[in-house]
Amino acid sequence: MDTILQILCRFLLDASFGYETLLAVLYVVGLWGVMTKSGIKGWWALIPFARDYQLSRCAGREPEGRVYSVAGAALTFISIITYLIPDSTDSISSIELLLVVLSIPLGITCLIYGIRIWSGMIQVYGLRRRWMWLCLVSYTRWIPALVWGFVKKYQPTWQVEDFSAEMSRLARHGSAGVMEDGLTVNLKERSAREFFQKKVLLRDIHMSIPQGHMVLLLGGSGAGKTTFLNAVNGYEKADAEVMLNGSNMYKQYRKMQYEVGFVPQSEMMRGKDTVLYTLMDAASLRLPKDVTPSQRRARVDEVMDIFGLQPVKNNLVEKLSGGQKKRLSISMEFISNPSLFILDEPDSGLDGVMARELFVQLRKIADTGKIIIVITHTPDRVIDLFDDVIVLAKDSARTGRLAYYGSIEEARRFFKRDTMEQIVKSVNRKEEGGDGLADEYVLKFAEVQHG
Repeated sequence: MDTILQILCRFLLDASFGYETLLAVLYVVGLWGVMTKSGIKGWWALIPFARDYQLSRCAGREPEGRVYSVAGAALTFISIITYLIPDSTDSISSIELLLVVLSIPLGITCLIYGIRIWSGMIQVYGLRRRWMWLCLVSYTRWIPALVWGFVKKYQPTWQVEDFSAEMSRLARHGSAGVMEDGLTVNLKERSAREFFQKKVLLRDIHMSIPQGHMVLLLGGSGAGKTTFLNAVNGYEKADAEVMLNGSNMYKQYRKMQYEVGFVPQSEMMRGKDTVLYTLMDAASLRLPKDVTPSQRRARVDEVMDIFGLQPVKNNLVEKLSGGQKKRLSISMEFISNPSLFILDEPDSGLDGVMARELFVQLRKIADTGKIIIVITHTPDRVIDLFDDVIVLAKDSARTGRLAYYGSIEEARRFFKRDTMEQIVKSVNRKEEGGDGLADEYVLKFAEVQHG
């Protein structure tokens, strides 16, 4: 009798293993078809964890795919370690307890991000949400994979690798004419290696900004604003040509670093130093080595006069108000008298009055012939002080593209929106609370650029 029970149990276990293997094979076959339809090599379906990431690309949920694949790999690793630990009949070891504690948040993460990815797939195929019940259960997931991958009726609404051939054709052939007095940016591509592929962060951004212009840089989260600024100032080089007043930013970087001032959002100042000492220290770093001590002090005094810091020059940085700290942070970069001045949210943490005063001062600096590029999340309260606006947007492939560059009034007509915040909303993706019109405006502006 015991022998018969052993044989029966072994048969059931073998049958269960065979059944699960069959379902896994069907799922992989279905993913092969899904990825092929979306413009991705089908063999990615054969590679564990990598296939989850590639599926997220098909769903237009690439950021979620990165988290999901890493969390899934970590959860699998924990399962293997747990299996290898010898069984203890007395009590649970501390290592086992730690693994259990770690597996809980990883499991929740996989569930949440899995829902987001499959929700994206359902949207891509234009289906009803009730498909989600099949997608979330491991024993039925092979059904939507096979149906979407091999039934002709089901087709994705966009391709991962080539979402718009017309857009690429229009945008890739453009370039901006180099200005002798001003900033010219001809950026073909800025890319990085992430996970299992080359990730294009920015593509086809061409513009010329004259001297004396104060320019607003707009774009939703992840549109590539900071990446663009880092490419312009030479901090992160791209496949680009950046010319400032006739000089090449990349080829003449040592010389040009004195011509560019960059003020990050975070303030990097020592609280126990005085305002004067902080600026003198900045002058020793930012001014050329052949500048004499008397010339250095004169420049510091000049900058303190410009930004109204003379009355507090002997005060400690930690004792300054929020507005004074912002002005000091800007003064540190303005010491070198740069031709191009870039500021990332200089009004962060300031009230409306203080922010207005700061931007008025920046406007005065621009009027001396400087080029100023500013990122701010509250543009409409100071929009009258700007000459132009740059709008970056993520296209369907999650690549930062140029959706507009030109005057403020032309921007309102181009987007048919009254405010800058409405313009940003129009190019943001729908899942980010926007209108999802990025592709439309990128293509429209490419057509405008090419006549």
